[in-house]
Amino acid sequence: MSNAAIYLHPNAFDTSGEALLGRHSAGESFLRGFVRHADVDRFHFWNAAGRPQAELDALVQRIEAPGRPINWIGQTARGRLAEAGALNYPSPGIDAEAWRRRAIGQQLYALTGITHTTATGRTMRIIGDLLTAPLRDYDALICTSSAVRGAVETQLQMVREHLAELHGPRRSPELQRVTIPLGVNCGDFQTSPADRKRWREQLGIPDDAIVVLYVGRFQVKVKMNPALMAMALERAARRTSKEIWWVNSGWIEPAGTEAVYHGETAKLCPSVRYVHVDGRPADVRFSIWSVADLFISFSDNIQETFGLTPVEAMAAGLPCVVSDWNGYRDTVRDGLDGVRIPTTAPRPNFGGDLAYYFENAWITYDNYVGATAQYVAVDLQKAEEALLRLFEDADLRRTLGAQAQRQAREVFDWAAIIPQYQALWAEQDARRRAHPPAPPRVNPYRPDPYTLFAGYPTRHLQPGDVLAINPGMDWPAAKARLDAPMAAYSRFNRPTPAECETVIAFLAEHGAAPVARLRELIPEGRRNFLERGLLWLARHDVVTIHPAA
Repeated sequence: MSNAAIYLHPNAFDTSGEALLGRHSAGESFLRGFVRHADVDRFHFWNAAGRPQAELDALVQRIEAPGRPINWIGQTARGRLAEAGALNYPSPGIDAEAWRRRAIGQQLYALTGITHTTATGRTMRIIGDLLTAPLRDYDALICTSSAVRGAVETQLQMVREHLAELHGPRRSPELQRVTIPLGVNCGDFQTSPADRKRWREQLGIPDDAIVVLYVGRFQVKVKMNPALMAMALERAARRTSKEIWWVNSGWIEPAGTEAVYHGETAKLCPSVRYVHVDGRPADVRFSIWSVADLFISFSDNIQETFGLTPVEAMAAGLPCVVSDWNGYRDTVRDGLDGVRIPTTAPRPNFGGDLAYYFENAWITYDNYVGATAQYVAVDLQKAEEALLRLFEDADLRRTLGAQAQRQAREVFDWAAIIPQYQALWAEQDARRRAHPPAPPRVNPYRPDPYTLFAGYPTRHLQPGDVLAINPGMDWPAAKARLDAPMAAYSRFNRPTPAECETVIAFLAEHGAAPVARLRELIPEGRRNFLERGLLWLARHDVVTIHPAA
């Protein structure tokens, strides 16, 4: 099947840091699933950040030891991405990658991006720029849910209308938008009686208590407000004779707010035993599911696009009580895998003030999404009824949990998702090959500085300009000067010491010579670097330039 190079920046895949975000978990899960299930003869990994090779080898081995060869592509070897035919980029920001690709040839490889949070100002700008970047119909943006696909299409249409007003109808094809969900490695979320016993003993939970589990980041403004879950649980707990425990597994953000977050949440559900654990360590992330009888998550925030934890709960065989919100709607089947609780938000065009204040930076991103979420209501009455039914009916919990686990394995395991990626890459590759060749072109947003600022100098170095070595200058003296701190900084694609020595030796032996003649002293592929470097020699008083007559 078709293959793609993976943009392997640790920040997209490493879950070992202090700040564990959804995109980190999703990236790690994808890479593990890709290594396990991709139908390829070798893996192509692009070291785009230029990190030490040992660091990346260790990262890949920690996530999933590859059983096939790895073709490592160096940071500056962008052209080698053509060996894979496509680049899988772990964000929607393929607009910038398209401009970089344009400089070496647009048809060398296809680009595949993926949505995560689309509510930030930067990401909204990226989505709009997808229509002005040099993207082609063999490029693609993966939307992880139907809800985020709708949001992307809405914004693209607004930008499309703006561009049409300025420039007329669009003439070039757009990149593809496809909907492929995030996946999980279901085997990583297998529960066990031993883990259940261990966690219940550690947290002091009786064997016969009903445990509700929430997994996620503890952040009221940017993630979700736990008050909605707390109030629903309290309402249901008052109506049951069962002992109800609520285990919250995650981490707090911002630091120092833990006492307020957990204290205020617990106040809203006094009939529920409230406990929390640090959910970041791997042994917690994959074993905490065993403690629970059901899973709860009332997402209320526009920063959410898919929502990975309900799928992880399904893989663990837990029935889910979740808000009917964005990507949750694509994962938890109402009445089959759990219950989706209705949500209500303001009508369209009732948030223009929020958008305008955010655009002007009069409110922060946290306050923008937090204020937006404050006007989202979850039906607490229906949440109460759903929770009460699950508290009282062990058979219902088992039935819904078993159906959820089956759905996760059949639909959301990476074994089912990776072939969808590969099918997309195959289609992209076929479209790319069918396009007429396109020569490399300059990125107008990052032009050659000596072109953009051509009016700055008095003149430009010309092939007929003559260079002469300065009196008393030889290679040892020149090398000492060029290696000094005031000359050696910002070293980038300069002539090598051997090339400089060749030029100086030639001038010392043959006398003054034109730039064109000095270029001939070194191989063709290095001549432009040498010509530019001659100015460096003149700048530091090694040679003198005499303009051509």
